[in-house]
Amino acid sequence: MADARNADREFDLVLFGATGFTGQLTAEYLARHAPAGLRWALAGRSPDKLARVRDRLADLDPELKRLELLHADVTDPTSLADVAGRARVVITTVGPYLTYGEPLVAACAEAGTDYVDLTGEPEFVDRMYVAHHATAERTGARIVHACGFDSIPHDLGALFTVQQLKASGPVSVRGVVRASGMFSGGTFHSAMTAMSRARQMKEASGARRRVEPRPEGRSSRAVGGKPHRDGELGLWLLPLPTIDPFVVARSGAALASYGPRFRYSHYAGAKTLRYAAGGAAGVGTLAVVAQVRPLRNLLLGRIKQGEGPDLAKREKSWFTVDFVGEGDGRSVHTRVSGGDPGYTETAKMLAESAMCLAFDDNPTTAGQVTTAAAMGDNLIARLQATGIRFEVVP
Repeated sequence: MADARNADREFDLVLFGATGFTGQLTAEYLARHAPAGLRWALAGRSPDKLARVRDRLADLDPELKRLELLHADVTDPTSLADVAGRARVVITTVGPYLTYGEPLVAACAEAGTDYVDLTGEPEFVDRMYVAHHATAERTGARIVHACGFDSIPHDLGALFTVQQLKASGPVSVRGVVRASGMFSGGTFHSAMTAMSRARQMKEASGARRRVEPRPEGRSSRAVGGKPHRDGELGLWLLPLPTIDPFVVARSGAALASYGPRFRYSHYAGAKTLRYAAGGAAGVGTLAVVAQVRPLRNLLLGRIKQGEGPDLAKREKSWFTVDFVGEGDGRSVHTRVSGGDPGYTETAKMLAESAMCLAFDDNPTTAGQVTTAAAMGDNLIARLQATGIRFEVVP
């Protein structure tokens, strides 16, 4: 245990939201892969549901029959303060985070407790920075959002690419995502919420820009692209309006190793123009539906949160994120790849992020920070050990 922060706390990790689909997968991952002696607990509103999750975990490891269950409710700040005060790191899978997330962020920031979540909601992340970054800096808490498929493969993949490029001048990186399988119900609900709140999202982004310091003598930005064919990758590229490019740009601002001028663009990739056009039409349709409340509610009612595909379907799923980095007249092609992105790998990434914060000798950071800035190479090494690949493509 290299990180001794809050070592006197009762628990190394507390998992909030273990009764949901992704929460259960995260709990099962911890049951199978946590280091010996990990002090952890489950937290949630329903003792009966938590007990049923614990019973399933005990089938994997009988010792977990004694796993402690904690009461935590987002409508009860006292319960959240109690959980935050007893833990070194709190994991939460309870979303949409814009609706349910802030009370726990506030409790962890105030208690100096490290926090990780799965949010892909830019408005939530910006609002949490404005409201709680300064408190977390003061207490030493590391508030690390987007610790699942949003945005670890993209954030750490860009870091890995910059490290391979080793440029001293301006650097540009483009990331191209391809995936099979289903996104989680929670991810879908979060995305629809975000698309329905374009004005509020813009306001939150502006409020953050007014208070967030900029790096001195350097710049780092996410830049929008246009649909086009990438000759190097052999793919049609469609700009992808997710949180990922904003996270990558913030890592570029935080880390001088990204160079004096860093630019990142983010795309979905398709092998044929027909698939690219179909993807664009699908995203456009969802964006329109998100603006009409009855249609939005109808669609959200059909795709439930807390549910997901069975193991057989997840085992057939995969993802790749290709990166092309350019700088100093050179280029490098790298790739991050793994299995089921929406559930299995997301649970793995979330759990490993929490254990990395708890146990690894990470850079000294505090406040709202990205995975690259907070954990960087340590988290890359952990994910490589679990089978997620980071490689240079010849």
